Amino acid sequence: MDLIAGVDEAGRGPLAGPVCAAAVILDPARPIVGIGDSKKLSPARRERLEPLIREQALAWSIAWASVEEIDRLNILQATLLAMRRAVESLRLRPIKVLIDGNRYPELDIAAEAIVGGDGLVPAIGAASILAKVARDRFMVELDAKCPGYGFAKHKGYPTREHLEAIDRLGPCRWHRYSFAPLVNFDRCG
Repeated sequence: MDLIAGVDEAGRGPLAGPVCAAAVILDPARPIVGIGDSKKLSPARRERLEPLIREQALAWSIAWASVEEIDRLNILQATLLAMRRAVESLRLRPIKVLIDGNRYPELDIAAEAIVGGDGLVPAIGAASILAKVARDRFMVELDAKCPGYGFAKHKGYPTREHLEAIDRLGPCRWHRYSFAPLVNFDRCG
């Protein structure tokens, strides 16, 4: 069987937290109904689909790029790094990788970028769901470690509540200092 992996990320736009990427090789004999772009699915729907994807996929992997890597490399390069890590961590080797977006990481496997791929290719949609659920869970856990920022609610995105918390508390070690409005703060922690 020719194995095709779908890859997507979650967390490019937030001011805090790592970026997460997932790679998924779906089993054509076990289709999963309801997979699509994670941003268009409710959190409850993503939570219902996530264990099905993990259970029914032929292979899946989740990988991260840290806040420090984001600040050192830039968000695009850190995202590509997380994607490469996810592909390289698959327990099965695909013959091709389909990636949501207009760029893909350097791989030793054939790759293709597909704009809007998370809504077009089920394996990319599955990766989108795994990455989004994993990152959201991380940010909920981070909220307990760094109270006051509201990470569980906004997941690190630049909401009014988050910006007000940064003004009030200053940034924490999980903030991306290379992102405006954090570039003028000294790195803490």
